[in-house]
Amino acid sequence: MSGMISTRRTILCAMAVFALQPLALGAWLALIPQIKAALGLGKAELAFALLGQPIAIIPGLQIASRAMNVVGPRRILAAGFLMQPLVYVLPVNATGQGSLFLSLMVVGLVGAFMQVSLNVYAGRLEKQLKVTVMSRCHGFWALGLMAGSVFVVWLAGLGVLASILIITTAAAVLGAAIALLLPKLSSEGRSNCPPPRRRLRDMPRALVYISLFVMAVAMAEGAMSDWLAIYLAERLPEEATYAGIAVSIFAGFLALGRLVGDSLKRRLGAVRLARATLGLAVIGLGMMILPLPLIFAYGGFAFMGLGLSVGFPLGVSAVASLDDIYEAPNIAIMSSVALCGFLIGPPIIGLLAESFSLGIGLAALWPGLICAFWLSGALKPA
Repeated sequence: MSGMISTRRTILCAMAVFALQPLALGAWLALIPQIKAALGLGKAELAFALLGQPIAIIPGLQIASRAMNVVGPRRILAAGFLMQPLVYVLPVNATGQGSLFLSLMVVGLVGAFMQVSLNVYAGRLEKQLKVTVMSRCHGFWALGLMAGSVFVVWLAGLGVLASILIITTAAAVLGAAIALLLPKLSSEGRSNCPPPRRRLRDMPRALVYISLFVMAVAMAEGAMSDWLAIYLAERLPEEATYAGIAVSIFAGFLALGRLVGDSLKRRLGAVRLARATLGLAVIGLGMMILPLPLIFAYGGFAFMGLGLSVGFPLGVSAVASLDDIYEAPNIAIMSSVALCGFLIGPPIIGLLAESFSLGIGLAALWPGLICAFWLSGALKPA
């Protein structure tokens, strides 16, 4: 019985830190239309400014993966939570495109360490306790993202700076405390040295295919996060302050899909689940960008959330199971490739939106979703 209670407590604590970590990010994403207007940025200028975050995340992930064996995911998470209030005030105080870019690089670097810590801990949890929790953990992450976007709209009357400080400080206090309460898994502290470096040809082929699959899904998820509020603000210019509701709908259904993802994975298998959900994403994108009444766009936000919900968790579980020794480096490599989607997506969409329309820019996501459908076969266990 004590083992069962310990297992339940560990899973609940893990889900709590997954939910608290993206509160700040959700708040920031909902504030993008206001920051864009305040700085007088065009779509292409905003797109390149937003690149600061993923550009910093990619090298940050590699550094974090090598620090994981030395410091451990729990302490890295606690430190990351405490830094969030300090780093998220930087982009809301930006004075132009350049300062926004640099401030988002700082946000991205802190986020990189937290992302690797979350996924490594959840991957080790699945293997040690013989449970399937990755999708549910990421479901709580999406709930946190949605909650952050809702809270910042609710606190809008206090001003941008006050609202972001309230949200990040609350997340920091709770998140750091719970991170330190996470039980130390047997795999933690196994070695104080990072694993030896590998040559490219020594990496498993499945890692390449899974990474490309997650990259395509991440490109679409990042595009939704960065551009949905802008998209809705354009369609409802008289109520642009509340355009963050688009992020809330998307993140809410992203969370719903992930919360039921573990159960669906056991019933359908990883490949069939990935293909079914990607089909929903293709339909949802069409509902958004085709010339249909606005109510269809809201449905499209929901379908995109469901359709993209399980891609990243399925990829993390598949990569974590490839190799125990290179677990953290494999997750970091996959995350780095996935974040290339964030690098490629925003400027492409921004440039197309500047030249044509945001709808045409978002339509550029269709080929990536089709490629992800084909690559999902790599999620099948060897």
